[in-house]
Amino acid sequence: MPVITTRDGTEIFYKDWGSGQPIVFSHGWPLSADDWDAQMMFFRNHGFRVIAHDRRGHGRSSQTDGGHDMDHYADDLAAVTRHLDLENAVHVGHSTGGGEVVHYIARHGESRVARAAIISAVPPLMVKTAANPGGLPKEVFDEYQAQLAANRAQLYYDIPAGPFYGFNRPGAKPMQGVVWNWWRQGMMGGAKAHYDGIVAFSQTDFTEDLKKITVPVLVMHSEDDQIVPYADAGPLSAKLLKNGILKTYKDFPHGMPTTHADTINADLLAFIRG
Repeated sequence: MPVITTRDGTEIFYKDWGSGQPIVFSHGWPLSADDWDAQMMFFRNHGFRVIAHDRRGHGRSSQTDGGHDMDHYADDLAAVTRHLDLENAVHVGHSTGGGEVVHYIARHGESRVARAAIISAVPPLMVKTAANPGGLPKEVFDEYQAQLAANRAQLYYDIPAGPFYGFNRPGAKPMQGVVWNWWRQGMMGGAKAHYDGIVAFSQTDFTEDLKKITVPVLVMHSEDDQIVPYADAGPLSAKLLKNGILKTYKDFPHGMPTTHADTINADLLAFIRG
């Protein structure tokens, strides 16, 4: 099984398929590299080298007690890119992974990065504060933590069966295989990592990170995102970026890379080739 070992002894699992310009995928909470199956297959078949890792405490990586914060996430991603000696890479992050990509580029520089895309991503800041009045109340995330601690297995069914993929919308046709695949990925990871990760994705302020980035960044977000509300995320991130391009979708769910893979993949390909 391909893994790298970080400076603090954490084993990070990764997939590395194909050849050509590398595209590196960073997954959302509480999932794994498997959440990128539709993108990995598509871009490999279009002549790219595709890489995706399991964040520490997620999937097949070590279930560590600590280090579940954006600094460690970014440093682990940097360790993967160094180990594979990736150059001219495109970084794509979904949800929490979008925050990871933004923090990685701002923290480790752009020497290995050609461009990036963040999809349904958590930046600039999810939680409501005096400086971020449009954010979600902290109690929303406290409740996620409480439900995770009480019955993680039930929470990990309720999220994909409802708001994550928009299956709670009138007329929606739930895809049970997609729901159970989300559940499978979540339950592979560690409860402690996922509990701490809620704080990492909701309370990290990426404002200064976004301002530092100069490479082109495609910001993809749907107005019907029920997990990371559109108005306080996508448009604000695009404005803070020096070379941000906002791509807005109308009725797609938070998990649109899975439910609308054909559209998302085509838009990503056009951006990467552009």
